[in-house]
Amino acid sequence: MRLSILDQAPISTNQTPQQALMAALQLAQAGENLGYARYWIAEHHDLTGLACPAPEIMLSYIGAHTTSIRIGSGAVLLPHYKPYKVAEVFNLLATLFPGRIDLGIGRAPGGTTEATNALSDNFLKNVWDMPEKVRDLLYFLDDNFPAEHPYAKLSAAPIPPIAPVTWLLGTGKKSAMLAAEYGIPFAFGLFMSDSDGAAIIKQYKEAFKPRNQGQKPKVILTVSAICAETNERAEELALSPIIWSIQRGKGEGLNGVPSIEEAKQYALTEKEQTALQKMKQKMIIGNPQIVSQKLKEVQTKYHADEIMIVTITHDPMDKIKSYQIIADMIINKA
Repeated sequence: MRLSILDQAPISTNQTPQQALMAALQLAQAGENLGYARYWIAEHHDLTGLACPAPEIMLSYIGAHTTSIRIGSGAVLLPHYKPYKVAEVFNLLATLFPGRIDLGIGRAPGGTTEATNALSDNFLKNVWDMPEKVRDLLYFLDDNFPAEHPYAKLSAAPIPPIAPVTWLLGTGKKSAMLAAEYGIPFAFGLFMSDSDGAAIIKQYKEAFKPRNQGQKPKVILTVSAICAETNERAEELALSPIIWSIQRGKGEGLNGVPSIEEAKQYALTEKEQTALQKMKQKMIIGNPQIVSQKLKEVQTKYHADEIMIVTITHDPMDKIKSYQIIADMIINKA
């Protein structure tokens, strides 16, 4: 089973943003040493507790401090940007780090309404124009606009020896069908979706139109998982991100991911207790055997080529330990 890492660069209550970003680098380096296939970092804007609004900057830093792991964006939020600029940036990254760059793109705003308005003149129109933006982005990355196109003589220089691999990230059918239409790999965010992921992935594969000869549909399934030596310890670790999610839903949690003790002391209403249990059901939490088995089950159910894991803990070392245990059970045992 191929495993990868999705990092949201969360800030814990005892961290500065700089420390959280250094922890992101440490996670990428650990992932490389443990045999994970790729490391992606997310884009968020004006969301307290998340440290990365610009994946491309972090990727240049992480690429310079790693040697082999594929690195990418999970995702660049394309409605905010012109395709030409995105292509230039990722072609530059692919020139610096040949054969290692993934360009994950998404359609979400990734932040507050105020941040969205500050980034985009007309975000909703840009979302509506997403198919055209993806088309133009691919033309720039392939450097093959039709001869009659106004951009036919324009290149997103530097043109790298190996182009970035474009992935479309999504949580529903619309994104899956767009990926299929343009013949690009699809990453389904199971951890943040209530849709029927198995059906969506099946539809993507059936509708897939290859851009190049011999190309086949490819799927990454992203799940939230926390693994520890015992179930009890894993449940403790999971309490921090779950309570933080509940806090953020109420406009609280401004200091970041709470410690285990802070999470235990947070008073929950009956409604919040129910929400906590529902969130736990969407996560994979447990000891090495349980987590390994559940990862294999979701891969089989969703027919994914690769599982991408997002893990949030208060202590970055607990996060790395979780990825290490999973790697020992699956990657290094294979």
